[in-house]
Amino acid sequence: MLSYRHAFHAGNHADVLKHFVEIEIIRHLAQKPTPFWYIDTHAGAGVYALEEGYATRNAEHLGGISRLWNNPDLPAALQPYLDSVRAVNPDGQLRLYPGSPWCAEQALPREGKLRLFELHPSDFALLETNCAELGGRRVKAARQDGFEGIKAMLPPPPRRALTLIDPPYEDKRDYQRVPQALQECLKRFATGVYAVWYPLLQRKDMQELPAALKKLPAKSWLNVTLTVQKPSADGFGMHGSGMFILNPPWTLASTLEDVMPWLADALKLDNGAGYTLEHHEN
Repeated sequence: MLSYRHAFHAGNHADVLKHFVEIEIIRHLAQKPTPFWYIDTHAGAGVYALEEGYATRNAEHLGGISRLWNNPDLPAALQPYLDSVRAVNPDGQLRLYPGSPWCAEQALPREGKLRLFELHPSDFALLETNCAELGGRRVKAARQDGFEGIKAMLPPPPRRALTLIDPPYEDKRDYQRVPQALQECLKRFATGVYAVWYPLLQRKDMQELPAALKKLPAKSWLNVTLTVQKPSADGFGMHGSGMFILNPPWTLASTLEDVMPWLADALKLDNGAGYTLEHHEN
């Protein structure tokens, strides 16, 4: 299914959570001098315009990054994430939003490499153009199903990597493909860090996904969710999102404990807003 375009949702509350957590993981991995890779199974277009095109349809960034952009009470832990957004808006005006690959590229040490997958033809063409602007040989993008593409990537040569898996879940099979792919990933590269983004929806298959991820044979896991509003009465729509991390950095839980109360309050739409945080050592 190739109808999904992330540009409709660029910079929304789910992006804030996803990219904040992504950058925190990369910052932790960068504390060691050995290089590592960033692998993205559903890379999207790379960078998104907020003042034209798809993003203006619902202007979801107004409930996300726009609330943080000039917030004077921003926690220090969120500053690296804001810095990555400011890097593509050097004039100080919020016009562009960096997707996961761009956030990773900003945080990744010079010796690191990025391997990106995107199947949508239009988004891949934009991704290639945006990658060309970065220059250098450390970024490679392939027009390929990311679930299949990661098989050839693991284990990466440096034996260290963060793999982000964030399909659109428009295809209901994605709820099964995510844990199946991770089962295979862990067989090939058990010590890698794997981060899964997922939407909070009133659907049984979505609600079963975290339980399936908890059963995977990883050394440890962390599950954080951010809810911005009550679930709708008609059962439709996304009321929040989650990030499930296998083999998370040991510092991540304490960082999230500090930041998530503030973030839930900053992005809330009604009194249904909140967060959950679980972490477990197997």
